[in-house]
Amino acid sequence: MLLSAATVAACATAFYMLHAAQAPTHQATALAPIPVTATKATMQTLPILQAGLGTVTPLNQVDVKVRVDGQVQKIAFQEGQDVGKGDLLAEVDPRPYRATLAGAQATLQKDQAQLANAQVEETRAQQLNTKGFGTTQAADNAKAQVAVLQATILADQASVDTAKLNLGYARIVAPISGRAGLKQINEGAIVHPGDNSGLVTITQIEPIAVQFAVPQDNLPDLLAGQKKAPLDVSVDSRDGSQHLADGKLTVIDSQVDSTTGMVKLKAEFSNANHALWPGQLVTARVHVRDETNVVTVPSIAIQNGQKGQYVFRVKPDGTVDILDVTMGPTVGELTAIKSGLKDGEDIVLSGQSRLTRGTRVAAKQAEQTPQHVAEEAR
Repeated sequence: MLLSAATVAACATAFYMLHAAQAPTHQATALAPIPVTATKATMQTLPILQAGLGTVTPLNQVDVKVRVDGQVQKIAFQEGQDVGKGDLLAEVDPRPYRATLAGAQATLQKDQAQLANAQVEETRAQQLNTKGFGTTQAADNAKAQVAVLQATILADQASVDTAKLNLGYARIVAPISGRAGLKQINEGAIVHPGDNSGLVTITQIEPIAVQFAVPQDNLPDLLAGQKKAPLDVSVDSRDGSQHLADGKLTVIDSQVDSTTGMVKLKAEFSNANHALWPGQLVTARVHVRDETNVVTVPSIAIQNGQKGQYVFRVKPDGTVDILDVTMGPTVGELTAIKSGLKDGEDIVLSGQSRLTRGTRVAAKQAEQTPQHVAEEAR
């Protein structure tokens, strides 16, 4: 019995010492703070942007066609060349039209000579009639002959003008400045004004426009902003990886598309660097208005609960609290907070899944946060 009691006492002492040695480790583990990433809520001006997929459209585009019959003697442009208004593009054989003009001018000169003679005859007939040596009928006939020849000369002049026009049309010039496309007619071809295909299509590149659409809910802000001054519009590549151009909103469509609930917009860009190309698909963003002096947080900090949205705030004592927030508009990676959060408060960006109210955390400030979004968005 004495041996058994000693054995029990020894076992109890060993168990106590082992438990005493392990207890601090378990307690330290239970109280270890949870590592999280945090950032501060910031107050700034948040630009409200509306984006839509758009298409680059030229302000002017002309399919150049011939206006006279004949054989193309000369093509004076290169495909893809920039041409100015009035530059020679091609020339149709002008010889038939020069001959027609010469004939019309000759007819005009002949009739002018006949008119001059008829006017002399009219004057003589009037004088003879006044002195009683001629008849009234002869004077009237001479006057009528002058009138007939005057009308004939008007017709002759019209023929001369038409011949000059046709001769001028033999030279095909650029009606606008722009970029020449692929030629559709070669030298030596016989052309007619009624041909379906033209000579070439000229597209204006500078300036250029982008058409896109935004939801109709933004129409009041669009109209109000455009009334003050043309709204700013920025254009990126379709995937958003490259900024292409900045311009101004020029047109808000007169009606909303009832099938989509979208309103069409058109913006104009100088396009001096030719970053925008006709037919190109782009992403357009119109700067509708500004939300001034609003508290903003990175959108990833906002959590969704049964009662709505909330964030974890890091308290000065190293524990976290749960704040219910009311969200405003979101721009890029930032969301405006209408209520529930103050400027400068620390909020948790990552690691929220392990947190509850009162959890102790080891907060590390985020190295990169979406600051100054207002400047970047513009």
